Amino acid sequence: MKLTARTRYAARVLVALAVHGTEGPLTTTTLSRHTDISVQFLEQILKDLRRAGLTASARGAMGGHRLALPPGKITLGAVVRLMEGGIRIAEHCTLADTPGDKLTCLGWTRAADAVESALDAITLDDLAKGLPDATELDPHPDGGMTSDMADRSGRPGV
Repeated sequence: MKLTARTRYAARVLVALAVHGTEGPLTTTTLSRHTDISVQFLEQILKDLRRAGLTASARGAMGGHRLALPPGKITLGAVVRLMEGGIRIAEHCTLADTPGDKLTCLGWTRAADAVESALDAITLDDLAKGLPDATELDPHPDGGMTSDMADRSGRPGV
């Protein structure tokens, strides 16, 4: 699965609003500066986010953009579903004709469910606070990955 620039940028915009939104609504120009996204592309993304009810905006001297929900209520999973139309790892499984296809589709479906579950577990609040910490993805000596953050950071695992 490869995320589009729109999805990555939408997440970046939402995180910027979560981090800087306590200062009040942010103008498009300010958001562009915080996210390094052109104003034109940013306006397109903001339109999608506003239609989905993730952001709100107000015009005028004190206007700008803000999160429409608390940052703990918006997940990366919601952003991917909005911008990508869902997690599409197992999309081809509707065409499974052979027994081998059906069996491998079970694996792809389990993987898609795991990815979706992981994305739904990460909120904007987590990201705004620096969680999940990148150190949780330190490689294991056996080549696997670890998620026992509590041992390294003193924080419970995410």
